[in-house]
Amino acid sequence: MLKQVYNPDVLTCIANLSSDEVFTPPSVVNQMLDTLPKELWSDEKVTFLDPVSKSGVFLREITKRLIDGLESKIPNLEERIEHILRNQVFGIGITELTSLISRRSLYCSKYANGEYSIVQFDDEQGNLKYFETEHTWKSGSCKYCGVSKEVYDRGNELENYAYSFIHSENPEKLLNMKFDVIVGNPPYQLETGGTQRQAKPIYQKFIDTSIKLNPRYIVKIIPSRWFSGGMGLKNFREKMINDKRLKKIFDFENSSDIFPGVDIAGGVCYFLWDKNHSGKCEFNSVNKDETTTVFRYLNKFDILIRNSKSIPIIEKIQEKFKLFLTEKVSSTKPFGISTNYKSKNEGFRCFFKKSVGMGFVSREDLVDKHKILQKWKVVVPEAPIAGQTDFSKPIKFYHNQNVFILKPGVCCSESWIVLNSFDTENEAKFFKTYVFTKIFRFLVLQTVISQHVNRKNFSFVPDLESYSIEYSDKILIELMGITNSEWDYINSRIQEPFI
Repeated sequence: MLKQVYNPDVLTCIANLSSDEVFTPPSVVNQMLDTLPKELWSDEKVTFLDPVSKSGVFLREITKRLIDGLESKIPNLEERIEHILRNQVFGIGITELTSLISRRSLYCSKYANGEYSIVQFDDEQGNLKYFETEHTWKSGSCKYCGVSKEVYDRGNELENYAYSFIHSENPEKLLNMKFDVIVGNPPYQLETGGTQRQAKPIYQKFIDTSIKLNPRYIVKIIPSRWFSGGMGLKNFREKMINDKRLKKIFDFENSSDIFPGVDIAGGVCYFLWDKNHSGKCEFNSVNKDETTTVFRYLNKFDILIRNSKSIPIIEKIQEKFKLFLTEKVSSTKPFGISTNYKSKNEGFRCFFKKSVGMGFVSREDLVDKHKILQKWKVVVPEAPIAGQTDFSKPIKFYHNQNVFILKPGVCCSESWIVLNSFDTENEAKFFKTYVFTKIFRFLVLQTVISQHVNRKNFSFVPDLESYSIEYSDKILIELMGITNSEWDYINSRIQEPFI
């Protein structure tokens, strides 16, 4: 009956409803399940858990594989299905609605004890549970997921998004059993109630909890922003890149290559975590139909470089240079002036966002902690690729459009960051020619995982110290020892000319 009602188009059609809780297409699920050892599908004792079930597609595809793999051990189809659904496949719905959808996908009935359920359980949930959970508020936010009480303390009329798997001190007690394999596609973020509709990543909490349960394998799909950025992801990134149990990663720079119609800034990745693996990770960079595979340790740098071909270039440059632009780039809000600051009638001249232009700030409001106000300053927008979500494309720096030189005595708002400052105008002009080289932008690109840039995004860009000539890629190739093949790769990544 399970095979007869299986319709691969149904869950594909509902696969893409939002960018926060993405429903996974069956084709993607099977790509992920292919990373697991094949012998699992013929083992009648292996247990599987999807703790973030939305459509039930992971559990359904696992069940289909077990039905085929266990045929020789349990020849009778009805007995085989009964055994699998009672003893091997388990799930937790992220909401009551998704638990109903998931049961319909897995049991062919939204009630596990219903007339049409292919296995008759004693209760309506069967092995696919939904636990009604509340946030635990502490100092105005949830102590488990960090969301704002003001935003999510909604009463009973609206979904509160308190996911049971990460809102428990003892998640292992939710189903009171140990699992061999934990799979799924967790929710990605929740609104914090902050300015500019900030959203707080939460997918890392599902990964941390899954590892805490100590299964044999974990297979998850999450945004790739953890590689180098993301609010509150620093500790998670450190743990992941140093965890030698990460056996495989498949990284998609453009999310539409794996989730058609869904735009996830910075792309997505899925990974296989293997409890017994200790060594290099098989890192697969996927761009449309082309996959580049490299076996490497992930902790070579403080961030995870997604393009493996870039690593030898970065290593070579780091051997040749001792100083990098992170020592010179200002912090965000370099002069303490916010984007929405109201221009005064007099004071220090200030460069606001481009649509506003020059204005004035009062002496009391200006902060010159970097001691650069009286220098020549080269500034770029803090969001040079605003509106872009495919960050495999290069940073766009344009002459007299988004790269400017500010005179001594002129400051800027937080719409801009100061890349470098100088005593003379000529030094600033020569540095500006460096910014427009493809090699400069290529090195910045390796760290970009959002539309915003800050000091850390220039950690691979050398500070040439002396800026007394016009720079070009030809000069930098010789200065940095870039080979012909390395230049061909750089040039392929930074194709568009600047104006």
